[in-house]
Amino acid sequence: MSDYFDAFEMGPVTERGLKAVAPEVFRGIYAMPMFVTVPTSDLAASTDFWVRRFGFIELFSVPGQMVHLRRWVFQDVLLVPAAAGDVAPEVPAMSVSFMCVLSQIDPLVEACSDLVPGSVAGPRDTPWRTRDVEVTTPEGARVVFTAALEFDPDSQEARDLASVGIVAPGSAEEGNNDVHD
Repeated sequence: MSDYFDAFEMGPVTERGLKAVAPEVFRGIYAMPMFVTVPTSDLAASTDFWVRRFGFIELFSVPGQMVHLRRWVFQDVLLVPAAAGDVAPEVPAMSVSFMCVLSQIDPLVEACSDLVPGSVAGPRDTPWRTRDVEVTTPEGARVVFTAALEFDPDSQEARDLASVGIVAPGSAEEGNNDVHD
């Protein structure tokens, strides 16, 4: 697995844990390398939820046809009208994840739980050192916000990652990105 390298500095947040600071909402126009399209029966209500609860902005809209929401750079969501008669599945099979910082997790849980009781699962800590919270939106989308926890390069988590070929920067194994048995 020699193709892996430390590239944490490529993202909008270069710190992990409590030192991480959220970047400003990005208002520029770019060719979106990835985006999510969410069908909704109520564009106005969905826009309100995503803006007030998740911290997105309405970048622009085409009345009655589409609302382009944006949070950080490359975190784009297009809300579009659902086809007549479409019903959101009880438990959506797919989810979408957005990076956030630890200081945003608790306020997000509180805001979403207040508006739609029972819509929030978590937060929960993962073996790869993130804290995740999952929210089911009014239109039935499963949205996961994930924040990087502090990482100890000499921890069990680092050893577990190294066992599958992902070597943490600053660890005793750093520089050895060969395939691991």
